[in-house]
Amino acid sequence: MYELLFWKYIEEVYLNHHEVYEAVLEKEEVEGLEVLPVSVIMNRITSVFSKWEKVDDNSWQNTTGKGAFQVITTPQSIKIDCYGTEGKTMDKLVDLLAEFKCPLYDPQVPERYDEMSE
Repeated sequence: MYELLFWKYIEEVYLNHHEVYEAVLEKEEVEGLEVLPVSVIMNRITSVFSKWEKVDDNSWQNTTGKGAFQVITTPQSIKIDCYGTEGKTMDKLVDLLAEFKCPLYDPQVPERYDEMSE
């Protein structure tokens, strides 16, 4: 499994990314993060991955290639667990969340890919 995490800081707020990641995993509310339009983001994912089999409300499986992913949300974050997913698919997810000004935090590295990276 490969984790992709997304959240958006309130303007002029920058926190320790790893601490935010840990709080997001625990589904805690984090002061300094914006509330995201989760249903709009989920609809966008559904639209972009319309050729994939939608296994349930939060999971997609590629029926013509490799990979599957599950989306776990809180009001302030989007976490995508990728299973055997190709890099180009993960790039598509990263680009999709960038449309909502939510840069990637990659906990495997760990690094957040935004203009204010530490």
